[in-house]
Amino acid sequence: MRSLPEPPYRPADHPVDVGQRTEAAVIAELVKRGYVVLTPFGVNHRYDLVLDCGGTFIRAQCKTGRLRNGAVRFKTQSVRCNSRRAYIRGYAGEIDVFLVYCAETGGTYAVPVDEAQSEGTLRVAPTKNGQAQGIRWAAEYELPA
Repeated sequence: MRSLPEPPYRPADHPVDVGQRTEAAVIAELVKRGYVVLTPFGVNHRYDLVLDCGGTFIRAQCKTGRLRNGAVRFKTQSVRCNSRRAYIRGYAGEIDVFLVYCAETGGTYAVPVDEAQSEGTLRVAPTKNGQAQGIRWAAEYELPA
């Protein structure tokens, strides 16, 4: 059997491409774990997918996590721009959970929308000063098996 040839181009780092790769990784992980995943028709919805958990529907927004200084960080607001101004908007009341994929850790994390402010932070390494109180540990938000 022949292997696949090299891709015709290097994946771009355009935000839309990054988002699509994240969404694909999140969906693959959810399906692998047995979740029923529903995707909305069209674009520009406030949620990227819906989980059908036995009749309970959970609206989810997929976010790209980046490992910075021992923590997975992700944005919890959307930004839309035109020639006059930028519109920054949170997700409270419009989604139930952020599903965060971080390529550097290989992890997928489920963070309730009401637990994240303008930027979400999930700690993977101990803090340099040893602080443990008030820390959101990434392990506590990993997808259930």
